[in-house]
Amino acid sequence: MRTFVTQSLAGLRLLLVLTVLTGVLYPLGVWALSRLPGLQANAEGSVVTVDGRAVGSDLVGIDPVAADADHDPWFHTRPSATAQDLDGDGAPDPADPSVSGGSNKGAFDADLLAVVRERRDRVARREGVDPSRVPADAVTASASGLDPHVSVAYAELQAPRVARENGLTEDRVHQLIADNTTGRGLGVLGDPGVRVLTLNLAVRAERR
Repeated sequence: MRTFVTQSLAGLRLLLVLTVLTGVLYPLGVWALSRLPGLQANAEGSVVTVDGRAVGSDLVGIDPVAADADHDPWFHTRPSATAQDLDGDGAPDPADPSVSGGSNKGAFDADLLAVVRERRDRVARREGVDPSRVPADAVTASASGLDPHVSVAYAELQAPRVARENGLTEDRVHQLIADNTTGRGLGVLGDPGVRVLTLNLAVRAERR
């Protein structure tokens, strides 16, 4: 009986200590760390604001929808595997940011290859170029389906259309692309990427 009581008390003490450490001190430590300058924005979701109003996040890419598809003024993100054609116009609608994920289809899946060809042809028509010029990230979804960046090649492909529809020079649009291009991670990891949300905000500011 004494052994049982001793072990029970030891277990209770361990439970209390771990509760304080992992249930109180650790969360408070993480919260305090997230308040440090330079980290707070990341901790709050990297929200992008314009005139004090939240307009999106640096971490979530949502494809913009043009009021007139024949006069589309925006840069577009990578496609999303979760996007569906809900309005029946033949083109997938923007993805729901509350749902993310890849298609889980292999590179030789017939349905996936058909979707990729359809995306390539649609992008080529929109940009007025030969399908062979459409880069891979314009037709393949990222793992999350909500990638906020596109390749420099895809942004540059869209530049003539964006310049034309916004009344800007192509040189100015190319400069905006360069201004919104991030470098390689740690200087060597990955490829440079273009932040679509901030780029579109910069384009909108230019045409005011």
